[in-house]
Amino acid sequence: MTLNKDSKIYVAGHHGLVGSAIWNNLLQRGYTNLVGRSHRELDLTDQVAVKKFFDDEHPDAVVLAAAFVGGIMANSLYRADFMMQNMKIQCNVISEAFAHNVKKLLFLGSTCIYPKNAPQPMKEDCLLTSPLEYTNEEYAIAKIAGLKMCESYNLQYGTNYIAVMPTNLYGPNDNFHLENSHVMPAMMRKVLLAKLIHDKNWDAIRKDMTKRPVEGVTGENTDNEILTILAKYGIHDNKVVLWGTGTPLREFLWSEDMADASVHVLLNVNFSDIIGIEKYSSVHYGASADGAVDRNNSAGRGGAIPSLGEIRNCHINVGTGKELTIRELSELVVKAVGFEGVVEFDASKPDGTMRKLIDVSKLHSLGWTHQVEIEDGVRKLYEWYINN
Repeated sequence: MTLNKDSKIYVAGHHGLVGSAIWNNLLQRGYTNLVGRSHRELDLTDQVAVKKFFDDEHPDAVVLAAAFVGGIMANSLYRADFMMQNMKIQCNVISEAFAHNVKKLLFLGSTCIYPKNAPQPMKEDCLLTSPLEYTNEEYAIAKIAGLKMCESYNLQYGTNYIAVMPTNLYGPNDNFHLENSHVMPAMMRKVLLAKLIHDKNWDAIRKDMTKRPVEGVTGENTDNEILTILAKYGIHDNKVVLWGTGTPLREFLWSEDMADASVHVLLNVNFSDIIGIEKYSSVHYGASADGAVDRNNSAGRGGAIPSLGEIRNCHINVGTGKELTIRELSELVVKAVGFEGVVEFDASKPDGTMRKLIDVSKLHSLGWTHQVEIEDGVRKLYEWYINN
């Protein structure tokens, strides 16, 4: 099933880190019939609102890049929210995509779906083989449910829903809010603010705090109030304290690379390509020539093609296949910011998973490889941050 340049594509989460990059990538490829809604315009946890949106728009394809996300601290504080909000978003969008005969759906998850002690590098087949990392268990379970929804709809109804699992992402429109951001943008902002405090550049500090308040503290607060709240997050005069030991290994992917991989999969990869069986087709599963699915058809339900055996783990890892320690990452950030102070690690705080490298051989076999290496990416992210 192919999408032409006139196909209407709904990008859920088009203002976010991944969604905005996918939106721009599609535009650059000439796909201009794009639909997006901000969270204020459309609450994806509202089932009635999501149904009305699909009734009104009838997209040909959907990119589900919207999610409730955050780092270790946010995952620890908002465990119920991480599971419930993400499950609501996924169930609403996927079920309405199916009800409205969407031809192609791309679901974006995360490599946190894999077990804490999974063999490295992590292949898609290690999913659900042992316990998850406790600090992000709820988010991981929600994302596993999402990819299983896609897989199950495909097997039962012959839909063409594909799930991709990106590694740690960073890039333009990243989240730099200290209370719920991921490791790299949080680290970068901390290092910059510690430098600005040392330089006594209060204009820049207040501008930064006004744009991204910390626990309600903005640039309008007093110097002492600002310094007190920043110290709570390990930001001091020419010194930054980061969580953990600095020894965990992490893989990072530039968000525009992730977008390019996602669009490549959306436009060029079908479910039959992933499971590697040509006779699995939309025709066999009761779809019409235009890709619309007969929801009453049961031909594809389990056991319809016994020769296929068990079909699972049809998602695709998206990453670089390369890794570095958190300490090495901090050194790249320090270099990009021009920070001459001290970076310390608080070993009393959790490290999270010690290693999270993914196997990207399936992605490579489908015709895509990353372009931006981490050294250039960190510099590019810092340039984006100071300009925004």
